[in-house]
Amino acid sequence: MDERPVAEGGGGWDARPMLAAERGGFIDRHGLWSNEQYAAAGQIRRVIDELGLELIRFSFADQHGILHGKTLTRAAVPGALRDGLTAPSSLLLKDSSGRSVLPVFTADAEPGFAGAGDVVLVPDPATFRVLPWAEKTGWVLCDLRFPTGEPVPYCTRTMLKEQIKQLTQFGYDMTVGVELEFHVYTDKSRTGGQLLLEEGLDDYDDIVQLLQRGLRSLDLPLRSIELEFGADQLEITLQAGSATESADHVTLLRSAIRQMCRRRGYHATFMSRPAGAKTASTGWHLHQSLRERATGRAAFEPSADETLMSSTAKHWLGGLLRHAPAAAAFTTPTVNGYKRYLPYSLAPDRVLWGADNKGAMVRAVSGRLENRSGEPAANPYLYIASQVVSGLDGLAKALDPGPPTENPYTTEAVLLPQSLGEAITALEADPVFAAALGQKTIDWYARIKREEFARYLAHVSDWEQREYFDLF
Repeated sequence: MDERPVAEGGGGWDARPMLAAERGGFIDRHGLWSNEQYAAAGQIRRVIDELGLELIRFSFADQHGILHGKTLTRAAVPGALRDGLTAPSSLLLKDSSGRSVLPVFTADAEPGFAGAGDVVLVPDPATFRVLPWAEKTGWVLCDLRFPTGEPVPYCTRTMLKEQIKQLTQFGYDMTVGVELEFHVYTDKSRTGGQLLLEEGLDDYDDIVQLLQRGLRSLDLPLRSIELEFGADQLEITLQAGSATESADHVTLLRSAIRQMCRRRGYHATFMSRPAGAKTASTGWHLHQSLRERATGRAAFEPSADETLMSSTAKHWLGGLLRHAPAAAAFTTPTVNGYKRYLPYSLAPDRVLWGADNKGAMVRAVSGRLENRSGEPAANPYLYIASQVVSGLDGLAKALDPGPPTENPYTTEAVLLPQSLGEAITALEADPVFAAALGQKTIDWYARIKREEFARYLAHVSDWEQREYFDLF
């Protein structure tokens, strides 16, 4: 509880722990925080004082799921908690190289983005963390608004929250579980190739201990750290949580792992198939289930007269399959990720589901569905949002997923897109995504990703040089 007098914003059931002098700012004026967020902002001030924090990082996830933002001194934090802070809107118009691919300084620039004008980073105090690896430093995630107070349409965290609102109107809450694979490279030669080999994991104990301490200190719900097939290949699993919370956790986790490893002389990458990877590519397996808001009942659990899964789960699954080609633009948003879709590789290559079958795109098990098509570099907010868009259409239309497969690499079925270009074409052709996210958002995302794919196609690769330079 805030101990300040009511006149200064303390006390009472509707307490907003905010001094009178802090009222009337951008956040208060536009009603952007809940009472819980105001309380969390008060807690941030206390933690800063008690721990003597000197720097706070205010960050937002861009279209690629990469964090951008500013680091403020402790003296500037109260102002940011009152009014937010600004950043160039052009950050939302860039491809993965950092090049703006939509117009900024010409007459056809989109309103709100012309001239690289500012957007406002609105901190979410509930996401505040103290960084265990950076001295006297805190960290908070932000949503994006225009200076008018209107939402920025290309804020991916906001996109996910909007889709979750649609889900609640159907009467459901979503639970998400995360299995995230990645590589950590060191100057030490590692052995690998045997899944879950205990002695192999012990060889990585310095990295395991580093990650365990750091991620626990960030209050991330770490469940396990496992050794995958390849040398330098690890997997982290997180305890299941709500959709937005899980997306926040993955966003923070990836950046934290990379920063902690870099400070110790290691290189962590969430690229799906780095050059030289000799075994399975890394993936991001997304577990999902629904719970009825009115009763709390697990909506995917089968009733007495159903087998394997409920009708709700089947229809949700039907949506995931129907829209898988379009959703691939979000689940696998890089050129490299499509080099993971290989037969007999524990990664899917076609749109199928199976009962506890790890070769299928969607694995049905224990009252939940596991989408195995995603890559670890995916923007967490867009990945999860794509599942909600697809699943809701399945519920609305009672889509039938068909029978499960027992032969996921030979059963005749629609293939997953073979390239980022194919996935973007599928997304542009899917009216359900346009209706859910808005045609303008689809056009924005497709333009950015097509530019990325075009740069890839224009690049002369090592393979081409080896294949043709001497032959012709």
